[in-house]
Amino acid sequence: MKYAFVIGSSAFIVPGKTISYGSDNNWKHFLKINSIYHDGTGDAEGSQLNIDLDIKDIDGTPVVILANKPVTGSPYAIKTTRDSVMVSRLDGTTIVHIHQLDDDSAMSLEHNIVAEFEVHAPLAVIRITGEFLVDSLHIRAENEKLLINNNGYATAAMIGHSDLKFTAAGVVL
Repeated sequence: MKYAFVIGSSAFIVPGKTISYGSDNNWKHFLKINSIYHDGTGDAEGSQLNIDLDIKDIDGTPVVILANKPVTGSPYAIKTTRDSVMVSRLDGTTIVHIHQLDDDSAMSLEHNIVAEFEVHAPLAVIRITGEFLVDSLHIRAENEKLLINNNGYATAAMIGHSDLKFTAAGVVL
């Protein structure tokens, strides 16, 4: 099963359902997709996007979520719907938004990305937006680009043969 992570305006199609950080053989997951929302299939009843998350907000406050539930008593709010998990500060500003796109939304992305979806047929397309820290990495995922520290990615479709990994040097597939 392949997953597509749309971060900024780039898509990363990988066989795994996690995003990790680190280097060499020292990788740690910061996002894991536990389950996805199934729209229009036999197992749709009660299904929803469910994640584990281990990041920090831009002030360095830990944000740890297991199965869509907060682990720490940190000052953030979690809003879930069947296809979305939004984590925000108490003032309402977004830390991270993880959203499973429906087929119509996924197929309305840039042509080069849609072409890769058609070839690789990911099980789910997960869009990630927000600004947060992962260890020493500053991640900023906007509608137009992904920035990892000072490395930028825009309007690309990349295919990997392992989990998606972020390093100080950028994205590793």
